[in-house]
Amino acid sequence: MAPSPPPDPEVAERAARRRFTAEYKLRVLHEADACAGAGELGGFLRREGLYSSHLTTWRRQREQGTLAALRPKKRGRPAAPGSPLARRVAELEREKARLEGRLKQAETIIEVQKKLSEILGIPLKTAGTAGSGCWAP
Repeated sequence: MAPSPPPDPEVAERAARRRFTAEYKLRVLHEADACAGAGELGGFLRREGLYSSHLTTWRRQREQGTLAALRPKKRGRPAAPGSPLARRVAELEREKARLEGRLKQAETIIEVQKKLSEILGIPLKTAGTAGSGCWAP
């Protein structure tokens, strides 16, 4: 018997995510359900390179809705809203939040100016008498 070559020591830079088809999942579940002997299921899982959690998840999916539930779900961020109105609403909401922040900052500055003028004894022009509404030194 010839010795087998040693395994390749190179490790992939980034592991590829395994994807299982619905047909494969059903076949594996059928074979796993047929395992009756002691240690037979463990050997089957090792041979297929699977974990018992795969079987648990796939069985739950099978109970919820047969083959349709076993189809892989699309991963990642949900697609952007397709409606131009929804995009415009989102844009306006962001702008509103930005402007509210600027308004709050401006109100804080005005209050600080009022307190500073009180401390220093500088009279302020009121909005009704001055055209600009700014304080005068």
